[in-house]
Amino acid sequence: MLLVRAAVLGSPVSHSLSPVLHNAAYAALNLDHSYSAIETTETELGTFLSSIDDDWLGVSLTMPLKEVAFKFADSCDDLAKLTGAINTLVFGLKTRAFNTDVLGIIDALTEAGKDQVATGVIFGSGATARSSLLALHRLGANQVSCVARNQSDIERLAGIANEVGIEFKSAELRNCNWMSSDVVINTTPVGVLDEIAREVYAPAGVLLDVVYDPWPTQLAASWAITGGTIVSGLSMLLHQAGHQVALMTGQPAPIAHMREALNAELLTRGLSTI
Repeated sequence: MLLVRAAVLGSPVSHSLSPVLHNAAYAALNLDHSYSAIETTETELGTFLSSIDDDWLGVSLTMPLKEVAFKFADSCDDLAKLTGAINTLVFGLKTRAFNTDVLGIIDALTEAGKDQVATGVIFGSGATARSSLLALHRLGANQVSCVARNQSDIERLAGIANEVGIEFKSAELRNCNWMSSDVVINTTPVGVLDEIAREVYAPAGVLLDVVYDPWPTQLAASWAITGGTIVSGLSMLLHQAGHQVALMTGQPAPIAHMREALNAELLTRGLSTI
């Protein structure tokens, strides 16, 4: 039977842009598939996965499902194992798990001209920070600093850095050399870094801010005004979805078509395009 369904699962998920991206990809690839958003909590994930049939290609996973999904996967790619976070399940004879967030960050930074990196600074220490660390590693970074408060999360990041061979340190803002770093990635929620936006001056590198509503954030606006390059989290979203499309369909993702559909939807929502 032809596999024709996919979805993004999470909670809350009603405002997800993933259906726009995936359905645009299916249309461009001439595939009669559909992709939806389904509200799913941690306790509901197992029930949902046991209820699906052979019509399902796979699912994208957002919070709070990225860590609990491991118990439902038959195999995991190395990025999912290292980050401890799954954002994609692909169905078939077995359920395969992947983390495409790392690749999405790499693509977003490469698109902005940063395909080689030596140093990086990460604000925050959660799942996206772990994906950011591995993305920086794959781009060649050998030194990464983390500015965060959660000590257990910082120790988890340090363990990943040690495993892949990155010099890692937890630092205060004033000691992390973020203005001279090749890449700065903000993984904290909206508003958290508004105060430090005032301290931005002539940044040397690229800022990837995963917050995209509102855009630009105060940090991104200050970064751009003082001469730096900024990348919206929407670029990461676009490219990680492209990798999901490729995994689920076996065909290269039509990124240009996906970007066009995303921008059209952003305009209807009153958001900035990419």
